[in-house]
Parts: sequence; structure tokens; C-alpha cells
Amino acid sequence: MSNMYDRKTKEDMPVLAICYDFDKTLSPDDMQAQGYIQSVGYDVAEFWKDTNTMANEHDMDVNLAYMYKMVLEAKGKLIFNKDKLAEYGSKVKVFPGVETWFERIREYGRQKGVIVEHYIISSGLKEMIEGTAMADSFTRIYANSFYYNEEGIAEWPALVVNYTNKTQFLFRIEKGVLDINDPGVNDFFSPEQLRVPFRNMVYIGDSDTDIPCMRLVNSLGGHSIGVFDPETQDKTKVYKMIRDNRIKFFAAADYNEDTEIDLLVKAIIDRTAVNEKLELEHQKSVEETKANM
Repeated sequence: MSNMYDRKTKEDMPVLAICYDFDKTLSPDDMQAQGYIQSVGYDVAEFWKDTNTMANEHDMDVNLAYMYKMVLEAKGKLIFNKDKLAEYGSKVKVFPGVETWFERIREYGRQKGVIVEHYIISSGLKEMIEGTAMADSFTRIYANSFYYNEEGIAEWPALVVNYTNKTQFLFRIEKGVLDINDPGVNDFFSPEQLRVPFRNMVYIGDSDTDIPCMRLVNSLGGHSIGVFDPETQDKTKVYKMIRDNRIKFFAAADYNEDTEIDLLVKAIIDRTAVNEKLELEHQKSVEETKANM
């Protein structure tokens, strides 16, 4: 079974996984509201109101509701395929510094002896994120996606990522079991086998939908960061997340060099480098003790 899947194993250097929500974390607005909703003749606020109403009336997941609504409203108006979604994705705006952030942080990690990997865990659309300029920066993009029929038209949800099942992807990253259908995520891994222990995870998000991941990462020794729009400077959500012990830090979503979040993530990389040296020494002591029992 395992031969069917591409799995990552423990590296010689420590791996730090930085996991991001997308909308309002890397981009200032919902991706669907930056072209798609307008193209089908819908008002943005009305679109979300209608999808939320549909979800409530039919006991439906809100992600399934908006995906159904996207397919429905596209009929007769546009060819709703991967290329079209990627085209919308290419027009998505991002916060300052995002374009250079991922490679810059990876390079800083290399200088410190830490492998930095970037992951998306989002309730947005994978196909749109894959259309952005930074798509190749991510080791994996975990997001809602569509099933496409023989003509390549989006017809049905293939994967839905909501606020609670987001956490499964953290366990996949922890074990290097990255394919979404790989049952190996349920296998037992001893602490020394884990590719990315939770202490080496960072989760960056902006709102309530990120709380399960933030709480999990926090509770297992990792680092969660709440971000807010640097233009509005509205810190209401991050203040609440701090009060509720959901996040350890908050910063403006300005990803330029020497900004607060840049320095914060670099400090986490510094700490990871030192901490993993201590962990290695601990493991050596444990192994020597076992060998002499």
C-alpha cells in the first residue's frame, strides 16, 4: 500500500513547516471575491449571504455550499474549468512582501541549518491558489478542489477543507505522509521517526476558522501566529485569539524584510536550530543508556 504514495522521511537537518491559511492571511480578501463572483453577475455580499443561507437550510457544510453555488452560477456564463480558476487565481492580490517571502525565509533557514517548508491549509480553492505566482513555493497545497468531468468542467467537490478537518493535514506533515488518501497517517511513529515534530511547526492564520489548527500546534509545542490587515490595523480578532490562548503571537500581515512577522519567524528558525541540537544530544543520551542496560 505505501508504495502507491510519495512519502517524505526524516532529514539530516531539522525541518520547520510553516503552514498558512490563505484568504486574509496571505491575501487581503477572499479569493472568490477577486474576480469570479463579479464575473457571474453577483454582488459579493449577496453571494456569501446566499451560500450561508443554503448551508443553514440544508444542514450543509458552508464550503460545499459555496462550491455548489460556484458551479451553478457559472453555467451558461463561463467555462468553469481548471484553466479558468487558475486565471482568476493569477489576479488575486497579496499582502506586501508575499512575493519574496517564501524563498527569503527558506534561505534564512538554510543559513541556520534548518530546512524550511511552506504549506497551505485553506478553505479557499486549490485551483485558484495554483494559479498564483507563488504556487511553486509550497511543498503542498491543501485546499478545497473540484472533480472535473470528461470535458474538463468542474462538476463536484473532490476535496473539502473545513475548519475542523484542517488539523488532519498537520498530522500528515508531521509524519511526512502528505498524499490525502494515504492511510499511513494513522500509523504509529516513534518520536525520533517524526519528520516534523509539532514543536517545529508554525501556523499562520487570521480568524476563527484557523483556531483548531492554532490550538493543536500550540498545545504540542509549536508556534501559532495571528495576522491582521496592515492597512486597517484592526486587531480585534487577534486580541480575542490571544485572550482565548489560541495564538502565541500576532503581527501585521506585512511580509517584507525586517517587519514584525519577518523577525518573528526568523527568531523561531533560530530557536529551532538550537532546540534541535539539544534534542539530538538528548537522543544520544537515551540511546547510550539503552545500549548499556
